[in-house]
Amino acid sequence: MSIEVGSKLQGKVTGITNFGAFVELPDGSTGLVHISEVADNYVKDINDHLKVGDQVEVKVLNVEKDGKIGLSIKKAKDRPEPERKQYSNSHSQRPRQGRPNDRNNARPENFESKMAKFLKDSEDRLTSLKRNTESKRGGRGARRG
Repeated sequence: MSIEVGSKLQGKVTGITNFGAFVELPDGSTGLVHISEVADNYVKDINDHLKVGDQVEVKVLNVEKDGKIGLSIKKAKDRPEPERKQYSNSHSQRPRQGRPNDRNNARPENFESKMAKFLKDSEDRLTSLKRNTESKRGGRGARRG
């Protein structure tokens, strides 16, 4: 019986470490279930979930060239795919305010007009910023030496 990636097998926990659990597979080989692959939620202590001698169903994640086998308990569980909720609020059907919707415009803007608009907006923002910072320094922009 060869071990193939994606296959589900029954195994027996033979050892537990702080980073995972070693599982003996039916053909006699041993694979590792990393602590992140034990349960769907966060696992702080693997001993809360497994103990030596437990029979577990595992899914083969990978088989390395040097013989190391990566296993998962949480991916071996058959559970239905969660359905995506479709929200029907009015916000998702309206185009966003303040942004031009290129699909609705008859003529798309060319690069030069977009660049001119950007430069004008940028100059306005810089002027406003300078005006606000000068007033906080004591007014009239005079430097004190």
